[in-house]
Amino acid sequence: MEQLEPTLAAIAAADTIDAVEALRVAALGKQGWVSALLKSLGGMSPEERTSTGPRIHAAREAVAAALSERRAALESAALEAKLAAETADLSLPAPAAPRGSVHPVSQVMDELAEIFADMGFAVATGPEIEDDWHNFTALNMPETHPARAMHDTFYFPDQDAQGRSMLLRTHTSPVQIRSMLSQGAPLRVIAPGRVYRSDSDATHTPMFHQIEGLVIDKGIHLGHLKWTLETFLKAFFEREDIVLRLRPSYFPFTEPSVEVDVGYTLVNGKRVVGGSGDAANGGWMEVLGSGMVNRKVIEFGGLDPNEWQGFAFGTGVDRLAMLKYGMDDLRAFFDGDVRWLAHYGFGALDVPTLSAGVGVPVGVRA
Repeated sequence: MEQLEPTLAAIAAADTIDAVEALRVAALGKQGWVSALLKSLGGMSPEERTSTGPRIHAAREAVAAALSERRAALESAALEAKLAAETADLSLPAPAAPRGSVHPVSQVMDELAEIFADMGFAVATGPEIEDDWHNFTALNMPETHPARAMHDTFYFPDQDAQGRSMLLRTHTSPVQIRSMLSQGAPLRVIAPGRVYRSDSDATHTPMFHQIEGLVIDKGIHLGHLKWTLETFLKAFFEREDIVLRLRPSYFPFTEPSVEVDVGYTLVNGKRVVGGSGDAANGGWMEVLGSGMVNRKVIEFGGLDPNEWQGFAFGTGVDRLAMLKYGMDDLRAFFDGDVRWLAHYGFGALDVPTLSAGVGVPVGVRA
């Protein structure tokens, strides 16, 4: 905890967004000192956790608040400078044929729905304002579970009629529980939608998009999961040379859990999905988290885990769009800059189909 005061002082003195981001990573990143303290809670006794936990969480909140305040101040100053430098001549005539475009996220959502519909998946939805039970507890994350600290959750001050805390959902996984409870088994659904976490940089925003997939049936095993993901990625990236690598990992709601890497090659210094992951001219990048659905989660979904098995997977829709269409800054997705939208947007009639292929962004057509 002795790092708190020096960290707050460094944040107050930071004069660039990059400096603020470096301090955020040093404190709140996966290897940061605050994250290390949070991870240590799991090895403490209940008495130690009761006395030390609030201090650690208070330090985390203090650092997060200081980072947010300093970032906001620097971004405000940068915006003022940008507005002063950029002007628009409002006396110019309107374009001869004004038109809008389909946002890349919307396009990729349609592509995903088309691909998974061909594999027999239905689209399921759920509320974005979720309760604590569906978002965490039913996914094998009770109140004391350390994984809750990884989600940077936006909580509401009020509770629902059952006394449950209300929040902006941190993932689309609650839809898995709601689908099992409402539809039973067998089940094959995808759950695309908006999710919310308190994080912001070139590859993270407070609101972003995820898609989850869930299959519940009899006799399901890891081979079904690998085939599904391989088929999906080949269809999405429209390449047959997609090579997957499954690495053991940990998620509370799956057991066993695997991270899925896809091979890429370097073309003009940029990563292009496809190839064997050869280190000489490419490598591997993580694109999905997945695994076999935990028995406890199946029970929370109202099903008998001795009779039903399943697998689940999840990935960021925005990240898939960035990989496929060559975008390097997630924040531009939400800036509303008409120049960016004109370049990366899709025509209204570019409806993705497996037979005809997916549309090409309006601004990058040959």
